[in-house]
Amino acid sequence: MGWRLGAVEGLGMIERAYWQGRRVLLTGHTGFKGAWLSLWLEQLGAQVYGLALAPDTEPSLYDMLGPMKRLRSRLGDIRDPTIVAEAVDEARPQIVIHMAAQSLVRRSYRAPVETVSTNVMGTVHLLNSLRTTDDLEAVVIVTTDKVYRDDGQERAHAEDDPLGGADLYSGSKAATEIVVASMRASFFTPRGVPIATARAGNVVGGGDWSEDRLVPDLWRAVSAGRSLRLRNPLATRPWQHVLEPLSGYLLYAERLARGSDLPSSLNFGPAPDDVLSVADVADTMLAAVNAPSRWVADDTPQPKETTFLAIDPTLAFRTIGWRPRLGPSEALEWTAEWYRAVTDGAEPRRVALDQISRYEALV
Repeated sequence: MGWRLGAVEGLGMIERAYWQGRRVLLTGHTGFKGAWLSLWLEQLGAQVYGLALAPDTEPSLYDMLGPMKRLRSRLGDIRDPTIVAEAVDEARPQIVIHMAAQSLVRRSYRAPVETVSTNVMGTVHLLNSLRTTDDLEAVVIVTTDKVYRDDGQERAHAEDDPLGGADLYSGSKAATEIVVASMRASFFTPRGVPIATARAGNVVGGGDWSEDRLVPDLWRAVSAGRSLRLRNPLATRPWQHVLEPLSGYLLYAERLARGSDLPSSLNFGPAPDDVLSVADVADTMLAAVNAPSRWVADDTPQPKETTFLAIDPTLAFRTIGWRPRLGPSEALEWTAEWYRAVTDGAEPRRVALDQISRYEALV
C-alpha cells in the first residue's frame, strides 16, 4: 500500500501558544517515551503533572533529563484507583495523555495478570476519575499498533480494521480500545469531552534501556563487545523515531481540544513502504555506531509474536496534517547520534533538547 497524502496540504504544526501554561496530566512520565514527552511539554511551556511508577531501568532516561522545572511528579501505580483519583484532583487537567502501561510483549507471557490489570483497569481507573473533572478539554489514550487482529494478509492496518491479539500485551491493548469506546459513549460524549486513542508503531531514540527491545539490546551488546542476538531477524515493524508519535499525540490532543471533528482513533507510524525488518535495523544501527560486532540469529524457542506488522497513517495526515518527518535511516541515525554524543560526555538533556528543536524545524 503506497503513501497517499490525501486532500490536506502542508504539515500539521504544534502551536506553542496553545500549550503555554496548559495543565497536562501525563501518565507514564518516567518511561522512555514519557521522559521525552515530559521534556518536550516543558519546552512548550506546559504545566505537567506526572503519574507513574519509579523508573525501572538503570540508567534511566527520566533521571538523566531532569530535573524538570515544570513537572510535578507523583510516583504511584495506575492500578490503584485512590492514587489515580488523587493525581487527577491535584492536576485538575485540561489535557490528559495516558501512556502508563505494561508495554512489553515477552513480559506479558510472564506476567499476564499484571499486563491486563495495568493496561485495562489502569485505563478504567483514570477515565473514571476524569468523569467529574471540570476543566477537561481532551484525553488521548495511547495504545499500540499491535491492537489489530493478525489476519495473515501482510498489509498495513487502517483504523477501521478488526481488533485482536494473539499475545496478552496485544490483547490487553485491544481490550483497552473497547473499554475506552464504551466509557467515551457512556460518560464523556454527553459532556462534549473528546476521548481518543492513538496507535503508534515501534519507536527508536536515544536513552532507551528497556528490556527486550532491539536498540537497547544492541547498545548493550556493543558496549560489552559481544554479538547481538536477534530473536526474529526477518520480522518487520513500523519503526519510527520517538519524536514522531509524540508529535502526533500533541497535535491530536490540541486539535481535539479546539473542537475539531476528528476520528476517535488515529495511527501514527512511518509510510507503509518504509517498514523495515529487525535485521535491517540492526545492520543500520551497527554501521552507524561503527560497531565491530555483528548480529547472530537466536535459535532458542521464543514466545509467539506477529511476524509482519505495519500500520497506515494516511488518516492522521488527512485529518490533522500529521506525517512522519524522518525516514527510517534518519530515525536510526538520530538514535545513534544521541548514544554516541552521551557516551562521549555530552549532557543528555542538551542533546535531547537539540533534537527536539531540530525536529520542530523540519518541514
